[in-house]
Amino acid sequence: MKMATKVKVLTLLGILVINFCTCVQSEGETLVLLDNLAIKETHSMFFKSLKDRGYTLTFKSADDANLLLSKYGEYLYENLIIFAPSVEEFGGAVSVEAIAEFIDGGGNVLVAGNSLSGDILRELASECGFEIDEEGSSVIDHLNYDANDDGKHTLIVADPAHLIDAPVIVGSKEIPPLLYKGTGLIADQRNPLVLRLLTADSSAYSYPVDKPIKVYPHAVGKNTLLIAALQARNNARIVFSGSLYFFSDEAFTSPVQKAQGGKRWEVSGNRQVADLLSKWLLKEAGVLRVKSVAHHRVGEKAPPSSYTIMDDVVFSLELERKQGSQWVPHDVDDVQLEFVRIDPFVRTRMVRKAPGRYEAVFKIPDVYGVYQFKVNYHRMGYTALYNSTQVSVRPLEHTQYERFIASAYPYYASAFSMMGGVFLFSIVFLHYRDDVKTKSD
Repeated sequence: MKMATKVKVLTLLGILVINFCTCVQSEGETLVLLDNLAIKETHSMFFKSLKDRGYTLTFKSADDANLLLSKYGEYLYENLIIFAPSVEEFGGAVSVEAIAEFIDGGGNVLVAGNSLSGDILRELASECGFEIDEEGSSVIDHLNYDANDDGKHTLIVADPAHLIDAPVIVGSKEIPPLLYKGTGLIADQRNPLVLRLLTADSSAYSYPVDKPIKVYPHAVGKNTLLIAALQARNNARIVFSGSLYFFSDEAFTSPVQKAQGGKRWEVSGNRQVADLLSKWLLKEAGVLRVKSVAHHRVGEKAPPSSYTIMDDVVFSLELERKQGSQWVPHDVDDVQLEFVRIDPFVRTRMVRKAPGRYEAVFKIPDVYGVYQFKVNYHRMGYTALYNSTQVSVRPLEHTQYERFIASAYPYYASAFSMMGGVFLFSIVFLHYRDDVKTKSD
């Protein structure tokens, strides 16, 4: 009986451990949804670069009936890659709503489509502030197409100068031209979180290839987005590409030369941009954190229990940036500090005193109350940084007021002169008497 009980207990513990390990999100776990497993081979260089950087990739068909993003309230993956342009409906428990919740939970998403992108991807794009052009549309450029184009002018040569001016996301613009074959994207102009990573040339437009142009295209010229991104307010990152071809082995290794002539490049710049873009998306780059915060009165080292109005205060902050697997000091010159009660009473630039260390010295205003030291740092390509430290500011104690105020000296003199005058007048009034008059006969 005792042996049977032990076996049951061990079995139960084993089941609990397995369930726990299944539920807990593993670092670097990435779910890759594909149209078919052939994409795993045609895009092997991109996937290999992710594996070499330590990511665990789980490949599944986009319509697999057993798909799960979470279990028992815990997400099974940190990242989601969707290379399934033609999928009509996601399988299992994956849906547009589930992916939106995944993003709200901090997950990162990469989506690549093409000219045949289905309605489900359009719905997902609209949730993220983008619009994929109508089905069958391709980006066409009759001036900037590749020499290997099939005659439809849809294999376009994108100039690296049209990349976003954010090296932390896409790196340097001094790279070979990029090959792109797919549909166009349109960004929601009212969404300030959308990043226009790569735009088409002014001669490009997005339209169905085999149809005569009867209506004005939705995406024309530089308003045609090729790759777009969004960093949510919770720092989750989403990248949409209208071209699955952009990430393919063929695009990575193909030579580039415009059909109209010009310089021939032995290999495109796709691989460089894709690698840097994936590092940003998966938060290997552009991630900031606050290492330490300190505040105290000038001349002291420890923070007081409360400050007094008109105190001189020192506030210091250390910032770090993720670089690979390490954290290094983040050196910039545009960090600002706000001293806020309801509205900011003080707003000042912080001075860099050492690598990654910033300091501000200011005088507390002559208004007591509950204040906050606030650093709210938002820069393109970097995670939003917010730090708030609450402190109390009290009025002066009775013994802290000045005994005599210089501006009141005339009033002091007036009071004492009046007192002196009354004193002298009293003496004269009390001790002076008129001579006694005598009556004469």
